[in-house]
Amino acid sequence: MASPTVPTVAASPAERLSTPVDGVEVVGALSPSRAGDFTTCPLLYRFRTIDRLPEPPSVDAVRGTLVHKVLEDLFDLPAAERTPERARTMVDPTWEALVEAEPGLAELFEDREGPQAAAWLASCRVVLDRWFTLEDPTRLEPAEREVYVETVLESRLLLRGFVDRLDVAPDGALRVVDYKTGRSPGEGFEARALFQMRFYALVLWRTRGVVPKVLQLVYLGNGEIVRYEPDEADLVATERKVEAIWAAIRSARESGEWLPSPGRLCSWCAHQALCPAFGGTPPPLPVVEPSDAVSAQGSEDAPGTSTP
Repeated sequence: MASPTVPTVAASPAERLSTPVDGVEVVGALSPSRAGDFTTCPLLYRFRTIDRLPEPPSVDAVRGTLVHKVLEDLFDLPAAERTPERARTMVDPTWEALVEAEPGLAELFEDREGPQAAAWLASCRVVLDRWFTLEDPTRLEPAEREVYVETVLESRLLLRGFVDRLDVAPDGALRVVDYKTGRSPGEGFEARALFQMRFYALVLWRTRGVVPKVLQLVYLGNGEIVRYEPDEADLVATERKVEAIWAAIRSARESGEWLPSPGRLCSWCAHQALCPAFGGTPPPLPVVEPSDAVSAQGSEDAPGTSTP
């Protein structure tokens, strides 16, 4: 009997862009998304990072990808052309380019030319219109967009991720900007978003020697901007937290115990059928070769993605 075909997993953008670290054999790699997964639910971290289980694209996540791409490309235009009208015209061709690069996205809708798809594209334009009420792109010249950043801590843990936008003031001050196409989080849910921004600030501090002046979260779902000014003490505390998360991940790997953590975010999870908290049974743990461990533990979302 023929052996079953094992689907191939494309290398993550982080793996493709990660630069060699001369003379340092890293113990593992961590991104803010995967660190957030583990603190939210260790079993979710396992499903995404060790099992690498596929997750169907959602209209919310793909809306985030499309909007991020339009906002990135908008700054390629002369300042005077960065208008709401121009951004709206960019939606359809950006969608077509996304589908061409990943044909499976077309399955989001029964008919790509039908009313459901049209309503979804209209919702993307609404989100973009809302951004123009929060920021004026004719007065912005980002230093970098969708920039990949990484650093190695003294413990030899590699931190990496993608920053949506970096603004640099004439005096060298850094503003780290992240777009969220969902609504600003309610009480008790804002910590994860701020951790992500502190994580980026920590990496930038370690690589550039400058503590970012402002961390800015732009919530396009309800038109709110959240700003935070970190200091060195914040970033030192973030480094300690990252190290603690990594220690907990290593402990779970050694014990094989990846416990579920049921909560309000379970409604977003694509793996409820395999979760013991919902009566499911996880698949057997895959055997991970040591040479594969770093890339598996550090898998990062593609640039330009957005969580709800």
